[in-house]
Amino acid sequence: MALPRVASLRLSPDGTRLVSVVQSLNPDGKSYGTALWEIPLTPDGEPHRLTRSAKGEAGAEFAPGGDLLFVSRRPDETVKEPGGEVPALWLLPARGEPVRLATRPGGIGAVRAAGDVVVYASEVLPGDAATEEERRKGREDDGVSAILHEGYPIRFWDHDLGPAQPRLFAGRAARDGLEDVRDLTPEPGGALRDASFAVVPDGSTVIAAWREFLPNGGGRTDLVAIDVADGSRRTLATSPEHDFGGPVLVSPDGRHVACTRERHATEQVSATVDLWVIDLDTGVGRAVAEEIFPASVAWAPSSEELYVAADDRGRRPVFRVALDAPSDAALTRLTSDDGAYAELCPAAGGVVYAVRGAVDSPPAPVRIAPDGTVTTLPSPVPALDLPGTLTEVTATADDGTEIRGWLVVPAEATAESPAPFLLWIHGGPLGSWNDWSWRWNPWLMARHGYAVLLPDPCLSTGYGQAMIDRGWGDWGPVTHADLMAITDECLKRPEIDEQRTAAMGGSFGGYMANWVAGHTDRFQAIVTHASLWNLEQFAGTTDDADYWYREFGAPGSARYERLSPHRWLGEIRTPMLVIHGDKDYRVPIGEALRLWWDLQRSGAEAKFLYFPDENHWVLKPGNAIAWYETVLAFLAQHVLGEEWRRPASLR
Repeated sequence: MALPRVASLRLSPDGTRLVSVVQSLNPDGKSYGTALWEIPLTPDGEPHRLTRSAKGEAGAEFAPGGDLLFVSRRPDETVKEPGGEVPALWLLPARGEPVRLATRPGGIGAVRAAGDVVVYASEVLPGDAATEEERRKGREDDGVSAILHEGYPIRFWDHDLGPAQPRLFAGRAARDGLEDVRDLTPEPGGALRDASFAVVPDGSTVIAAWREFLPNGGGRTDLVAIDVADGSRRTLATSPEHDFGGPVLVSPDGRHVACTRERHATEQVSATVDLWVIDLDTGVGRAVAEEIFPASVAWAPSSEELYVAADDRGRRPVFRVALDAPSDAALTRLTSDDGAYAELCPAAGGVVYAVRGAVDSPPAPVRIAPDGTVTTLPSPVPALDLPGTLTEVTATADDGTEIRGWLVVPAEATAESPAPFLLWIHGGPLGSWNDWSWRWNPWLMARHGYAVLLPDPCLSTGYGQAMIDRGWGDWGPVTHADLMAITDECLKRPEIDEQRTAAMGGSFGGYMANWVAGHTDRFQAIVTHASLWNLEQFAGTTDDADYWYREFGAPGSARYERLSPHRWLGEIRTPMLVIHGDKDYRVPIGEALRLWWDLQRSGAEAKFLYFPDENHWVLKPGNAIAWYETVLAFLAQHVLGEEWRRPASLR
């Protein structure tokens, strides 16, 4: 919990400075804070901390002149009125102290700068933005927290939507603040909910993802251009069958904008994502890389190519994407190692700075040469001595498809002393075990003597569209068969004990853990985190029911009946640990409450680890420790045959 974590990376316009947001444990040990760090461009330098406020700093972005913009709740020592209660926009010059540029009653979120224009997002109450502070205070004084909704959705991930709405503001940068600040998007409703936007190099136009709300709870996301001078808006890209979304990136020459185009899934058609580029002069758009799932995208300084990090067979390499090549020949792989890259920062001469993680390596800054050579840069994160080995494993599914994954084996495991086995099922379902995880870390389990299998079954990304299509509309049966095939292969290894096994999963992985529980008793324990249990119940309570309805259809269809894990309650024989957070709006707490009640009334052996203040994931340090301690105690009881001992964190 105490290890620092590199969260982002930004390169200055002149290519001379790298800055990262680093998360680290606060002195009280109960929460995490963030700070800005300077990262050296060469291996012989030393990283150093740039900011040190108690409130922390985030959202770092370079302005064209090289000054650093960031967002923080820190108080402003130069003014008399109280400050620091909501995130404000700050500027850190190359030399000197930070200066507060702008503040708003609802705080400031994402920020972008181009020319002498700074554009930022802020949550604003409907109505006149000039009176917002007074109206917010009125709500607080009157004790009103109610929100009246007239459309869908009403919440997202772990927070309520409304009554404030995201808007975009623009102003001219000056040393002592922003001048001529104006509201570019008055009364946008929830159109700017994901806050993906960019500014053209001359500062004249903002390109943004814009949500259009449709009848019967539906919607789509378009790409729009907003004039900074007068706020007029025109549509750049729209399709009834696609969403155009982030990252939104304008080329350095101002001629093109890159974004993602995601196909709307249906009961018959699977989801897919293209890298989409639009000519800003003609408005014509095209896919420059099809059917990929990018984690990071960035323009080369020349504007003639893009760099993209995308899933590929349990890795996330960096690819070059040439604009002048056909989409089926545009991608050239740059990195050849097992890394999972993100936060791409291209520089002159074909160099790319990035954050590199891997299943066996926490994210750290690196330099990628034009020939793909990777050099690790000094990092605030120390090198780790991991307690085991990482091996790539494969198996053959019933239909002949190769199923691959990563196997973590503790250092002390031998044929004479084999390790107990844990099957970990990833979420998504579109996803891949290809990167370091601070939330589900297999090396902590290896430190306690367990071998951990991290498989990529059907619906995993990085294996082509056919791998996704194999499981589309057939979540449980096909995924289960793939998981059992690669589990069987791993259990043949002499250093793994086939008699001591458990299965675990979160989100979609939790759905599969519940499915496994109802379809086999081969495991001694099952841990199900943030899991789907009753699909008809889940369909209307998740925060994005429209997406779910498109894929599964309306409740009552045969797909719900065939694929809902709750129908196999009577077949569950394996002890289960149910884990859920009350602030989880993606998979609402009702799923865990129903699962827990069903297990109780059926007489199944089970425990329920409940977090009143966590969301889809357990993020607070103390709660994370309680999570690991409880999981390890539950496994020790049922897999290792030890006496149950309540975790120290829960006594």
